[in-house]
Amino acid sequence: MCMQGVLSLQKHFQAHENDILMMTPPKVGTTWLKAILFAIVNRKHHLDLQKHPLLTNNPHILVPYLDLHLYNKKEVPDLTSCPSPRLFSTHLPYTLLPTSVKNSRCKIVYLYRNPKDTFGVSNFGPYWDHILSYWKESLEKPQMILCLRYEELKEQPTAYLKRIAEFLGYPFSLEEETQGMINNLSRLCRFEYLSKLEVNKSGTTHNIKNESLFRRGEVEDWVNYLTPQMSEKLDDIFKEKFHGTGLTF
Repeated sequence: MCMQGVLSLQKHFQAHENDILMMTPPKVGTTWLKAILFAIVNRKHHLDLQKHPLLTNNPHILVPYLDLHLYNKKEVPDLTSCPSPRLFSTHLPYTLLPTSVKNSRCKIVYLYRNPKDTFGVSNFGPYWDHILSYWKESLEKPQMILCLRYEELKEQPTAYLKRIAEFLGYPFSLEEETQGMINNLSRLCRFEYLSKLEVNKSGTTHNIKNESLFRRGEVEDWVNYLTPQMSEKLDDIFKEKFHGTGLTF
């Protein structure tokens, strides 16, 4: 976490009512979800998928981090030229979001996954606290915060693209569904497809190699790294932390 960017974001960012903010802990499918949100919201501007911005731009360019990229500078960024609706992201827990976001009616899409597939050191606080901060708010404000589980999104991508679009206020029309728009966008945003594009195999985005932004993305890959004893110990911790919340993995 870059403290300068967080403090500047909290102090200066003014949320718009139609903003769309994507929140995730690290390593839960952030790059993939950025592609999905951009494709859904901007689909009427990019009907020709052969010329889609995702083919020539890394998703992190199209949906920038507020705290790590836009506000992580000495000057306050000018966001007036950003197309509407504005699409931003951050790894921050809900407790650290700017007051303007918490008091607005902007939409928040949150993605999480089995903690064992994200096991590691995080600069954004304990994983379970991060999830619970958004989960509890989503129960109180379901019209403003949508919590998604990576495993379910990967298992039923088209169904969840439709659900996300409806939540954001950009539902697919019957005509779009009939023409296969949902399936087409799902294929365009597929992890396997995006990772093979030249723009994502070479070069860097914000000083990070693009290829490193596309990991394996496999469900239950933790079995290749954690022993049964380690897995059991983590399960006990998760049961304690998430007991009574309704969260399942």
